[in-house]
Amino acid sequence: MTLEEKLAQMGCVWSTGLLRDGSFSEEETSEKLRHGIGHVTRIGGATVLAPAECAAAANAIQRFLTENTRLGIPAIIHEESCAGFMARGATCFPQAIGLASTWEPALVEAMTEVIRRQMRAVGAHHALAPVLDVARDPRWGRTEETFGEDPYLIGQMGIAYVRGLQGKSLGCGVAATGKHFVGYGASEGGMNWAPAHLSRRELLEAYVFPFAAAIKEAGIASIMNAYHEIDGVPCGASRELLVDLLRRQLGFAGVLVTDYFTIQMLEQYHHIAADEAEAARCALTAGLDVELPATRCYGEPLRRLLAAGDIDVELVDRAVGRMLRMKFELGLFENPYVDAGAAAALFDTAEDRALARQIAQRSIVLLKNDSALLPLSKALSSIAVVGPSAQSVRLLQGDYHYPTHLEIMYGAISEGDAAPRPTGGAINLGQHFVPTATLLDAIRAKVSPETVVRAAVGCDILDESTAGFAAAVEAARHSEVAVVAVGEKSGLVDGCTSGESIDRADLGLPGVQQQLVEAIVATGTPVVVVLINGRPLALPWIAERAAAVVEAWVPGEEGGHAVADVLFGDFNPGGKLPVSLPRSVGQLPVFYNHKASGGRTHWKGDYVGMSTKPLFPFGHGLSFTTFAYDRLEITPLQVEATGAVRISVRVTNAGERSGDEVVQLYVHDPVASVTRPVKELKSFKRLALNVGESKMVTFEIAASQLAFHDREFRFVVEPGPIEVMVGSSSEDIRVRGGFEIVGAVIEVGSPKRYTTAVSVE
Repeated sequence: MTLEEKLAQMGCVWSTGLLRDGSFSEEETSEKLRHGIGHVTRIGGATVLAPAECAAAANAIQRFLTENTRLGIPAIIHEESCAGFMARGATCFPQAIGLASTWEPALVEAMTEVIRRQMRAVGAHHALAPVLDVARDPRWGRTEETFGEDPYLIGQMGIAYVRGLQGKSLGCGVAATGKHFVGYGASEGGMNWAPAHLSRRELLEAYVFPFAAAIKEAGIASIMNAYHEIDGVPCGASRELLVDLLRRQLGFAGVLVTDYFTIQMLEQYHHIAADEAEAARCALTAGLDVELPATRCYGEPLRRLLAAGDIDVELVDRAVGRMLRMKFELGLFENPYVDAGAAAALFDTAEDRALARQIAQRSIVLLKNDSALLPLSKALSSIAVVGPSAQSVRLLQGDYHYPTHLEIMYGAISEGDAAPRPTGGAINLGQHFVPTATLLDAIRAKVSPETVVRAAVGCDILDESTAGFAAAVEAARHSEVAVVAVGEKSGLVDGCTSGESIDRADLGLPGVQQQLVEAIVATGTPVVVVLINGRPLALPWIAERAAAVVEAWVPGEEGGHAVADVLFGDFNPGGKLPVSLPRSVGQLPVFYNHKASGGRTHWKGDYVGMSTKPLFPFGHGLSFTTFAYDRLEITPLQVEATGAVRISVRVTNAGERSGDEVVQLYVHDPVASVTRPVKELKSFKRLALNVGESKMVTFEIAASQLAFHDREFRFVVEPGPIEVMVGSSSEDIRVRGGFEIVGAVIEVGSPKRYTTAVSVE
């Protein structure tokens, strides 16, 4: 390969730069791809092309590369897929924070199998997901893209995500990308791209764990660097993180892709490089293989460095070798084309939509249900449905849903408005949503023909106007019950309140939504608050005054129906919080697995005028039925550091409805050479139980799963007692026991197992 051909394989081009009026342009392409290309950026995610058109564009690009370049090397086309393939016509599943609330990895795997099929159908091969960041500060706008605050839960969801997406082999799969390596969710002040102040031990044991799990147990094909810095070194320029830790210690052998614009940021944002050439040297030395979303620093600036002998060409050869290996593994050389005519039939099928509804149902968390107000009767004489989130399709979408993400290119979505966008043309993004019912639509479809449904918006998400309050209050006052749907607007543009770069200093309801809820509660009508939001909000007044509170997160295309299914009892909620909900932004960070000296102020315990406990704890979630735990059995009671322990518990549906319970296993090491968390999630299992039914759940946990880094930073298992807690949440522990690790301190080198085996009888 010539140097130009090698550098081309380390580069990328925007798909939009190869198209003209939505169709392939050979004139544009001939100049940009004459030496080939490594990646093409987002044909589906950066355009408004339908599936067949996406596939046709992909075929045209691959045909040019295979027939009109010297080496004929096809490109990898990458796309986004946080909550479904981010493309027109693709299924919009619940956002990641909702996926985590299901506590059901098998559903995540089923979702990514759909994503794999849809992406492959249009010629896409590489997905920039899953997000494996540990999110402990909900001020950070990207919290909604994560699986929450706990390393074990994130790891399990991440493993499932990768397995479903990559399939049995990359030859029939899509390469997954674990992002963002590492510690991105621990940013200073919850601000995007801000430094993370993390100790080495916390970084390794909490923030690295989900990535290690995805590497070791799922064989993830790609990793993406994080934007921020740790201890003065941006992650995209850290050889210590990307080579010493990621490749050598964790054994990652795949392709390292840059987060968009990472390399030029080393010059323009972090100021550790004087120019683009120096930025390229920093990035390549740190091990970044390909520059996304478009070639800049890995083009001419890197070529000049090589010509001057200022960087070893072996680094280029290594990166190109990884890129070519992935292309061979993806089967691109044998099958660069797809059947464009067949693509549309594989998008958002009835089965896909049923799965989206199932996941949305199972993601819903019932936070509160005083006096068993829920489920509601379908024969209510009247119901008020108010709030800005009740009549909007747009607000059911997250920042990496399509077309929400396209607002950054085409302007804000005006639902049902066909007016030209500010950029010109007549693109109406609102028309590009897959068929989606609002919550109001879904409620109207549920209730009896005799039920009077009174609807009023009340207010906007951010607007301070209270002009709509009177109609909303009037609707509530004359109804048996009021459903008030409030929350956030997720996206990436001004006017949004959650999403990438949309960070918040306050965690209350935006705008005047709190006042709207207060006004509805004041009518005396029983109130159900439905939250449609991307991050954990601090809503103590609502938690205290509303009769019922339902957390629906950002539920996607079937969200309206899923919430209505729960409200009227067609589905019994069983979701659990993957994050702790704070009482106030002033508590942050608040997370369940803190150290013994954390989570309280010594010696008083609470803040002045406020509890240090979260409003709702990690793992919390109610049901329309109740569950009893008993018959805890732990064997053996003494185990060597190389052995394993079986922990069994019986769970019984003691209520009057069939329902789901998430059985959660926590452990605590009470005495160790370094401080340990007060409890750590080590396994979980979601059970479906009929009325009166009992099941035995058995967890098999290896002693090596309790290893930690000692004072010399050896990864060891220490002898001593281990406390065992099994329950319905991190605070609702139903049974307790323990066992003892015996023998000498054993150094295990690295975790040997990332998943606790679970069986149900």
